[in-house]
Amino acid sequence: MSGLSTIRSTSYLQRAYALTGDEQAQHFYDEWADGYETDNNGLGYASPQRAVEAIIKNLMVDARDNKLKVLDAGCGTGLVGACLAQSALAGHFILDGLDLSPGMLAAARQKGVYRELEEANLNEKIRKPDGSYDLVVCVGTLTVGHVGPDVLREFARVAAPAGLIVATVHSSIWESKGYKAEIEKLEDAGAVQVVSTDEFGLVEEASTGGIMVVLKKN
Repeated sequence: MSGLSTIRSTSYLQRAYALTGDEQAQHFYDEWADGYETDNNGLGYASPQRAVEAIIKNLMVDARDNKLKVLDAGCGTGLVGACLAQSALAGHFILDGLDLSPGMLAAARQKGVYRELEEANLNEKIRKPDGSYDLVVCVGTLTVGHVGPDVLREFARVAAPAGLIVATVHSSIWESKGYKAEIEKLEDAGAVQVVSTDEFGLVEEASTGGIMVVLKKN
């Protein structure tokens, strides 16, 4: 990656972490949509692939028998969808995506792996029925200046009984912004079982920076 590209990528990340509202975030990600994948791939962004690895490791059902219904919440340009399509689950899932940015959704649509793509604000109620999905995945959205911890309760609501929830949370806000506490509340209420909350590397050749949350819906 060239020095100029690295500077641009770092600048975008700094701006992303400084976002202060949903409208600002929407405009920012619309602006970044065209260069988002190039910039993140150049930085060695590993979260989508590592989330898919966590999904495959923890699946409670045999996707070969019944196609998994998957919700990619905060899908961005569809990096998780692309990783799923190249994984052992290829051909064994039905994938829907939600994102705040129309520009990001347009890029995700080009992947050709999503059944439905809808504009949605994850700081509000998700417009999906209870128990709709065998798997809810959220990568790169629970980070500085983005979606708050209340969305975890929504993920649990739209997940089917015995369904899996896999989400990445930026380490710097894991405790300070209430994500850890929200998961503990959901567990105490009997809504989910905590399978794991392990630290992982957000970029290749790193082992820190994020928390990989794996929950099972009760």
